[in-house]
Amino acid sequence: MTRRSALRGALMTATLAVGRPVLAQQMQTHLPPGVAAKPKGPVVFLDYDKDEIDFAYDQVPWAPNSAEVAKRNRQKSDAAVARLGPPRRVSYGAAGIEKLDIYVTKRPNAPINIFIHGGAWRTGDAQGVAYMSETFVDAGAHFVAVDFNNVTEVDGNLLVMADQVRRAIAWVHENATSFGGDPNRIYISGTSSGAHLASVALTTDWQKDFGLPADVLKGGLCCSGMYDLFPPSLSARASYVKFTPETIEKLSPLRHLDKLVVPVIVAHGTLETPEFQRQNREFAAAVQKTGKSATLLIGQGYNHFEMFETLGNPYGLLGRAMLEQMKLKTA
Repeated sequence: MTRRSALRGALMTATLAVGRPVLAQQMQTHLPPGVAAKPKGPVVFLDYDKDEIDFAYDQVPWAPNSAEVAKRNRQKSDAAVARLGPPRRVSYGAAGIEKLDIYVTKRPNAPINIFIHGGAWRTGDAQGVAYMSETFVDAGAHFVAVDFNNVTEVDGNLLVMADQVRRAIAWVHENATSFGGDPNRIYISGTSSGAHLASVALTTDWQKDFGLPADVLKGGLCCSGMYDLFPPSLSARASYVKFTPETIEKLSPLRHLDKLVVPVIVAHGTLETPEFQRQNREFAAAVQKTGKSATLLIGQGYNHFEMFETLGNPYGLLGRAMLEQMKLKTA
């Protein structure tokens, strides 16, 4: 053996010795397509490290076409308003943002679908979901889109937003007849963070808190929501949401299923983040375990934003399910 080969062998041995711990270290697995895995850091929840839990509560990296979906929804919203006419814009509270867009159907004493928009609790508005209105108006139901503060406008306090959504529902119940609605046939739907707020409404004690019937909402659809706030409190969302122990306890519907008294539809797409899939799957299972009605819908090949579009289509996965729950037929 020459001196050169001995040195080469020693160097190779040293390199392998250094590399073994890296090769043996667990690598990240919960990552969006195209993101290179790194050695896994300290686990913060289940088997997620901090980077993974941040990705798990950020849908955009998992949906590269999100901007294109938003553009076509704006186009569809413009077309819906051009056909149906502008919605009635009414106040449900004193704050400037506390308003409802009501798209009225021609059917008298018609059922009502109240929609709660998403946007990671910090974006979105009622105007942006106008494209969903035709599905319900054409089937003989009023469509009511709720505006409320985004979380950055209320110092990170989700309790304010939840209160606004609840007060909007109470207003609709008390004033339904003013726009031809049936106060005894009110349903709610929501997507993403709006699904979270819709599920909060579905697990509200309406008799105690508002003096309304316990089943003021006759059913609900929650698409791609969050039902336990502890996991997102560990993610980057904590940079703009104040996840206090009170907020996590009061606004985690998974912990208040005793107050759920009506059927609920829960849905997610197969291309969503693993945490959003888990949250929706486990929420539906928990409801079913209590003996209450929960239907789980899984959109094959849909990402987070594509799932929402199906609510604006009477033959789409969510549109069909919501109309069936409301006992309505397509136009």
